[in-house]
Amino acid sequence: MSVFAKLFGSGGKGGKSASPQDAIQRLRETEEMLTKKQEFLEKKIEQELMTAKKNGTKNKRAALQALKRKKRYEKQLAQIDGTLSTIEFQREALENAHTNTEVIKNMGFAAKAMKMAHDNMDIDKVDELMQDITEQQELAQEISDAISKPVEFGEEFDEDELLAELEELEQEELDKNLLEIGGTENVPLPNVPSTSLPSRPAKKKEEEDEDDMKDLEAWAAN
Repeated sequence: MSVFAKLFGSGGKGGKSASPQDAIQRLRETEEMLTKKQEFLEKKIEQELMTAKKNGTKNKRAALQALKRKKRYEKQLAQIDGTLSTIEFQREALENAHTNTEVIKNMGFAAKAMKMAHDNMDIDKVDELMQDITEQQELAQEISDAISKPVEFGEEFDEDELLAELEELEQEELDKNLLEIGGTENVPLPNVPSTSLPSRPAKKKEEEDEDDMKDLEAWAAN
């Protein structure tokens, strides 16, 4: 008979076995019960010890009886300590087993889901798909490069010939300007007049003196 059957009893031939959660809960309840029993025995031991001390010199018989009861309580307390250790160990082992069971169950569920997801996948098809994607990306890049280039519409010219023609045009323009400047040197200038300009008539001496006197008087009046 298993430990669970000893503790909780069997459910008979057709009985349903306890689940891990139920077993763990019952073990915890048993621990609580034994812990309370421990506290009760510890108090009884303390009381019997006080009784023995009180009657040690007055009533030896009562003191001996109290010590005997104390020993029985101590024996029971030691048994409960051992039982609690066993139950605690079993509960921890059951909790770990339950945790491992749940972990394995979830891992199995995830493995099935992953397998189901991969059932419709073929590695060869995946490789072909990735190759097609790469080819399409390269094609798109080539198209982008072609669109970004300037379109000449078939008109191809030699750049050296264009530069030579441009130099000829510049030289013709320069020669034309030089000819225009040289043509202006042959234009005849107007002749210098041969006749002298009429001179200003000289004032008489008296008029000049009179004018000077007027200027002097005007200055003195100011």
